[in-house]
Amino acid sequence: MTYRLFEGKDHAFIYHRYRIPPPEEVKNLILQYLDKKKGQPHVLAVDLGCGTGQLSRVLAPHFHQVVGIDVSESQLEQARVVPGTPTSHTTSKGSAEELPFQDHSVDLLTASSAAHWFDQARFLGEANRVLKVGGCIALVDYVLANSRLQYQDCGDRLTHIFQEAKQTLLPHTSSPVVLSQSKLEDLFAAIPFSDKERIDTIRVNTSITVRDLTGLIETWSMFQTFMKKHPREAVHMLISTQNRLLEEMGVVSLDTKIGHEMEYFCILASKP
Repeated sequence: MTYRLFEGKDHAFIYHRYRIPPPEEVKNLILQYLDKKKGQPHVLAVDLGCGTGQLSRVLAPHFHQVVGIDVSESQLEQARVVPGTPTSHTTSKGSAEELPFQDHSVDLLTASSAAHWFDQARFLGEANRVLKVGGCIALVDYVLANSRLQYQDCGDRLTHIFQEAKQTLLPHTSSPVVLSQSKLEDLFAAIPFSDKERIDTIRVNTSITVRDLTGLIETWSMFQTFMKKHPREAVHMLISTQNRLLEEMGVVSLDTKIGHEMEYFCILASKP
């Protein structure tokens, strides 16, 4: 089954504006693994469920070509108009279960916060078909429950407010998102390549504004589901979360920055 929860133009704009791209630490792990397993040259990377191209653009300088694949034309339209996008980065409408590439033609298949939406068996069958010998799969995501916020002496309280927002949205969480937050254990077990590994804890410290943090919540599929069912309540929850953060911090500007610790995980596999 191909899930279609991110197709609206408004959501595509929000996704582009607020969704956080994978950090340098994760990008470097992927490239080092590919260097080790397949070696140079890195010709073609395919970013599955690419959304508005956050991971695609990070990888583009390291490949002759990076193709972002997504079922949502609105997401792809947004990806195409991002200023400064490298010419090596192109997009194509499609799904992870039916890839428009020849057998043994792809160096790297990636997905960032997307693999939990794939039909597991069909995706892995296509991965086996299109990857070159030594070609790699790299699946990246982060664990919401382990996000931490920091601002002066109120970090624990800010983290509690953020986690309360997540708890409010849990009844609107789809089963694929639950799979993601379990670190894709079932998908990792199903990868047919013997050469595979998982890196469960990659802690990344960065900063984010209050505006962008509440915008990130707005990008979540569970918020979008809540918004469709109960729009007034969803907007109220978002504004309330934002105001509680500001009040706890003792500031009024939405552009005030908060320390943001995120925990990523990465699944890596190489075709024999």
